[in-house]
Amino acid sequence: MDNKGVCLVVGVGDGLGSAIARAFGAEGHIVCMTRRARHLDALEEVARSIRDAGGVAHSFGVDARSEDEMVALFEKIERDIGPLEVVVFNIGANVRFGIRETTARVFHKVWEMACFGGFLTGREAAKVMAPRGRGTILFTGATASIRGRTGLAAFASAKNGLRAVAQSMARELGPEGIHVAHVVIDGGVDGTFARSTGRDIDALLERDAIMKPADIAAAYVNLHRQPRSAWTHELDLRPWVETW
Repeated sequence: MDNKGVCLVVGVGDGLGSAIARAFGAEGHIVCMTRRARHLDALEEVARSIRDAGGVAHSFGVDARSEDEMVALFEKIERDIGPLEVVVFNIGANVRFGIRETTARVFHKVWEMACFGGFLTGREAAKVMAPRGRGTILFTGATASIRGRTGLAAFASAKNGLRAVAQSMARELGPEGIHVAHVVIDGGVDGTFARSTGRDIDALLERDAIMKPADIAAAYVNLHRQPRSAWTHELDLRPWVETW
């Protein structure tokens, strides 16, 4: 398999993150993945599945909210593994609290995870990509990126903030050859969280009424493939039955 450079996915769980990592691994990218250190065993299972399929993958236990850890991560990848061609920020932090029950600690932590972590990721990616004049930076958004709803003040503010970071980066870095895109995931996604809600996920999958992580991941790969004469900045994805 030809090496197409390194893809870093920040925030790899059992659903979309791992699907994105596998998709870029199948494309021939060396895949680097992060998750909090306490989940490193689960992350290594994803890496092993990529290797078993003939790819190359590395796991890193990193807190994306830590500037020191993120700076060190990018330095290590560039020094020891290879040049970053694709960077994906995929941390969710979807929590629901009524405004009167939302503590300052919750609000700040959600912002750190879903917005500040994205800023650190995007900034460090820009630093290494800009001198080369190429690269793709992708941010995972949500319905809450474009509107707030009951119980989602913390999450919506963080995701709106991330969207603004992505827009600013796209306008600044596009003329330097770097493609920055924001993907609005507007609907349910199959995974541990969806299956914990008590819904019949298998029935929804049969009808294509819930998003399949692999199908979303294919859209991320297509964004990276886009020629610079026709770049997408914001892409919204939802099941065909979703109301919006």
